[in-house]
Amino acid sequence: MLMRKCLFVSNDFFKYRYCSHPAKITTTHHLFLIQHFCPQFTNFKSTEYLCRQITVMADSNFVDYVKIFARSGKGGAGSAHFRRAKYEPMGGPDGGDGGRGGHVILRGNAQMWTLLHLQFQKHTFAESGQSGMGALKHGSDGKDVILEVPLGTVVKDAETMEPLFEITADGEEKILMKGGRGGQGNNHFKSATNQAPRYAQPGEPFEEGWRVLELKVLADVGLVGFPNAGKSTLLSVVSAAKPKIADYAFTTLEPNLGIVSYRDNRSFVMADIPGIIEGAHEGKGLGLRFLRHIERNSVLLFMVPADSDDVAADYQTLVNELRLYNPELLDKRRVLAVTKCDMLDDELTAAIKKTLPSDVPCVMISSVARTGLEQLKDLLWKAIND
Repeated sequence: MLMRKCLFVSNDFFKYRYCSHPAKITTTHHLFLIQHFCPQFTNFKSTEYLCRQITVMADSNFVDYVKIFARSGKGGAGSAHFRRAKYEPMGGPDGGDGGRGGHVILRGNAQMWTLLHLQFQKHTFAESGQSGMGALKHGSDGKDVILEVPLGTVVKDAETMEPLFEITADGEEKILMKGGRGGQGNNHFKSATNQAPRYAQPGEPFEEGWRVLELKVLADVGLVGFPNAGKSTLLSVVSAAKPKIADYAFTTLEPNLGIVSYRDNRSFVMADIPGIIEGAHEGKGLGLRFLRHIERNSVLLFMVPADSDDVAADYQTLVNELRLYNPELLDKRRVLAVTKCDMLDDELTAAIKKTLPSDVPCVMISSVARTGLEQLKDLLWKAIND
C-alpha cells in the first residue's frame, strides 16, 4: 500500500506541479518525495530501491484497471410538420421520425493486451440523433463510438461494483451505453378522428455514468507462488517470453504471458503474475491488484522453491490466500512444482518428496538446469484437457 501511495503522490505531484512533461519524472524526484512524505524510510538503500520500483511501475504500459465516464447520444425529436404544396390546401401531417442516438460500444480485440489507451480517455460521448423533418424525412442516426478493449475485460458499475458484462471473444461487441430512440413524427398519430395532429414524440434521453473496466488475463495456466520462487525464470525457459528476472523480491510488477510449445505442434498459454505473500488478500505486498488475473486460468501451477523451510506449509499458505480472496479458485485444477531443485542432492530430494501433499500432482523441476520440465508440461497438459 505504501508503494501505491508513493507512486500516486510522486506521479501527480511532479507531473502536474513541477514537470511540463511526465518523462521528466526521475528517480531523484521519487526519492525527494518519499523522504518528504514518508520519513519512516530512513535507510537510503531501501528508499532508493523503492524509488526504482515506483519508476518502473510509473513507466509501465500495462494497465488493467480504468474508470471512464460514457454518455450515449439522445434520440432526435419527431417532427410535427404539415405538407404544404400548391393545389394541396389540406396536405396533412408529414412529420418524419427522429434519428437514434449513438451507442457507446465495447469491442474485443485479440491484438490488445492493456487498457492503457483508455487511461487517458476518461470521457467518451456519442453523437445525438438528428430531429425529423417535413416530407417524412427521417433524422440521421447519431454516430456510434466504438472502444476496443483486450479480451478478458470485465465491465462494472462504478457505484455498486456490480459486474455488467465481459468481453471474451475477438470482435465481440457489447453496448456500454445505449443511445436513445428517436421520436415518432406526427404522421404516426393521424387517424380518422384526428386528421391534423399537432404534436410529435420527443426523443428518448441519453444514458450516462461511470464504469469500471478491469482486465483479467486469459490464460490456460496461471503461476502462483511467493516472490523469488522462480516463476519468471520458468516462463522464460518454456516460452519465448522475456520477463524481468532479478535476485530481489517483486521483480515482476505486471502479468506476463507466454505460449508454451507441447508435443505434436500443440501449445498452451501460461501467465506469470507478481508474487503473493501471506496476507495478500488484505492488501499486503502488491495485494489484490493482480490476484484477479488468475480467476480466468484453467489450471493453477503452485511454485515453491526447494530452499523453503517447509514446502508443504508454504503450499498451504498459498492455497489459503486464494481461498480468502475467492473460494471459487479452489475449484480449479492444481499442480505443485518444487523449483530450484538443482541445489539438491538425491538424499534431500527424497526427503522433500516424502513431505509433499498427496492431494495434488507434484513435480521437481529446475528451470536453470532444465530438468523435470517435460514432466511438468505433461501434467499441465493433462490438467488442462481433463
